[in-house]
Amino acid sequence: MPDRAALVTGASRGIGLALAELLGESGYGLTISARKPDTLEQTARELRAKGYEVEYLAANMADEEAIRELVALHREHYGRLDVLVNNAGVGIGAQAGEQQTKFVDMQLGVNLRAIVLFYRECIDMLRAAGAEHRSALVVNLASIAGKSPTAWLSVYSATKAAVIAYSQAMNKELNADGIKSVAFCPGFVDTDMTDFVKGTVPAEEMLRPTDIAEALRFMLRVSPACVVPEIIFQRPGETV
Repeated sequence: MPDRAALVTGASRGIGLALAELLGESGYGLTISARKPDTLEQTARELRAKGYEVEYLAANMADEEAIRELVALHREHYGRLDVLVNNAGVGIGAQAGEQQTKFVDMQLGVNLRAIVLFYRECIDMLRAAGAEHRSALVVNLASIAGKSPTAWLSVYSATKAAVIAYSQAMNKELNADGIKSVAFCPGFVDTDMTDFVKGTVPAEEMLRPTDIAEALRFMLRVSPACVVPEIIFQRPGETV
């Protein structure tokens, strides 16, 4: 059984997969989740082929019971949680007068509500890890849109701004327990989630998922005395 364990949502591809791979490479036992069972199972097989210990469960992050089941699976297998990565997210663009309630609720549920629920369900394991080594870590995927909100992606921007605020609040609440929270705020990353903009921003000019993974490597290596509340990833010439 690995000495440390991590849970990563939205881990079947893109940023989530890059973060899961970095954690597996670093010796963490993994529990991974994503919405599509087939893609998730394939990802789990590929990670296991690299020698990583992997549990997995397909889950909708808008479903409270699914979140409970995922955390229960992780707890049953590993009995500890040193790193929680809240990566799952969804962005649906619309003009102010054309917002559909179901899509507003989906973004609020997956991007923000799920993070709140994961803290609640994982807090006992995070506190135990924090008491042991003072560096339990929660990585919350926000966005540069949470720092510089954009038209059309207004609801997405608002949820990501809330993720940044919630991460800051969790540091104030939980740092004394040895639990750190960091909001990752990347600009456009070359994944399928940014396909909609690749006509104007070429993929080769975008950030790489491995750029975000390198930030996680840094976070795993800093001392217990170092809290980094957020990291902004900008492309050259980009501002917030």
